[in-house]
Amino acid sequence: MTQPAQTQRAAVILAAGKGTRMKSSLPKVLHEVAGKPMIDWSIDLARRAGCDPICVVCSPGQEELVAHIENRLGAGSVAFQHEQLGTGHAVQSAAEALSGAGGSLVVLYGDTPLIRPEAVQDLFAALDAGAAVGVLGFHAREPGAYGRLILDDAGALARIVEAKDASAEELAVTLCNSGVIAAPAEKMFSLLGQVTNENAKGEYYLTDIVGLARAAGHRNTAVVCAEDDVLGVNSRVQLAEANAAFQARRRRELMESGVTLVAPETVFLSHDTEIAPDCVIEPNVVFGPGVVLASHVHVRAFSHIEGAHVASGAVIGPYARLRPGAEVGAKARVGNFVEIKNARLEEGAKVNHLSYVGDGFVGAGANLGAGTIFCNYDGYNKHQTRVGAGAFVGSNSALVAPVTIGKGAYVGSGSVITEDVPEDALSLARGKQVLREGWAIRYRAKMTGESEE
Repeated sequence: MTQPAQTQRAAVILAAGKGTRMKSSLPKVLHEVAGKPMIDWSIDLARRAGCDPICVVCSPGQEELVAHIENRLGAGSVAFQHEQLGTGHAVQSAAEALSGAGGSLVVLYGDTPLIRPEAVQDLFAALDAGAAVGVLGFHAREPGAYGRLILDDAGALARIVEAKDASAEELAVTLCNSGVIAAPAEKMFSLLGQVTNENAKGEYYLTDIVGLARAAGHRNTAVVCAEDDVLGVNSRVQLAEANAAFQARRRRELMESGVTLVAPETVFLSHDTEIAPDCVIEPNVVFGPGVVLASHVHVRAFSHIEGAHVASGAVIGPYARLRPGAEVGAKARVGNFVEIKNARLEEGAKVNHLSYVGDGFVGAGANLGAGTIFCNYDGYNKHQTRVGAGAFVGSNSALVAPVTIGKGAYVGSGSVITEDVPEDALSLARGKQVLREGWAIRYRAKMTGESEE
């Protein structure tokens, strides 16, 4: 049986605001939440909701932002709002870019990073069920100046009332407008063509299409999400609030999936952090982008992990740093004050103390003693160091790349190794120890002027 074709979906993302309250030379929507620019959150949201095409509305002169968007979406994905004449005018600025788009259209915002795809899917579902306009709302803890979503007796959305225009009864309503609106693309642009700027600000408001659709006898729908999901960011303070909201959400999701966070409020996650069930994360751990932990990994306190993959049963930290390209094998050990960068540790390998392993390979079961350093950089280029399976490198050793320590070989403590060591060999490279009996007594006497006794 032939399946019906999915309704085409499109998105317009409004990002033309100047962001003056951020007090930053960086465009507001390029500021990051959990390691990802806010505009990318909105682009990814649109994609996950099945939107194609996606058009972002910017202001002229935002070259850095335009370049970023076109890198993500391709040429022709940006429309310009040449004058700041309101949200309705901003959406109309995208009309030409979306002229070929049929089906449903959702309006998103480049500074509202935490909306869940399910909320947009629910808006589209409301349109598929016959609604003319769908509005994403939330129950506010403190409704304050938010516009109120007023429902009729049948539960349909009757109108949006701005707080300054609301009656006492309407002000008591906690269901508020997020600004996210969806409608069939043709109907949205038709309704926007009827919107006027006869208001105190002389602007064209996107929300006016709700009243226009209602007046034409159409049914509108409000879809409800959590308040923290629609946090808007206009300042550094609100940016911090959005980051905090993301962290709280993601920590809970991880714990509910079977991850132990010993002190959740001290663990900081990136937007793409992946942690499998039965991992244990101790206090004060920071995850940068690109981290994947398999099951039963134990990350001890005060560790920093970024761009690393860690296999099942490994133990990391405390005070460890895994940098991009680190690959830690099953049941391997990376201990206190150890840094791993662009290097792989095979199963059961151990680097337990005060070591740097950069641009290298450590074989299964090998052991690097305290203070082992991979000297990988010659001032111009990076070079590889390879330590074979079962090899043992003594404490305070420097392995000068490019160099290979063979399988099962031993390196004596305090060595500087500049040549390959064969399998199962012992290599020592340190100065001969000199012993002079009584030297310390004579030296102290000389320095203090006291006679020897």
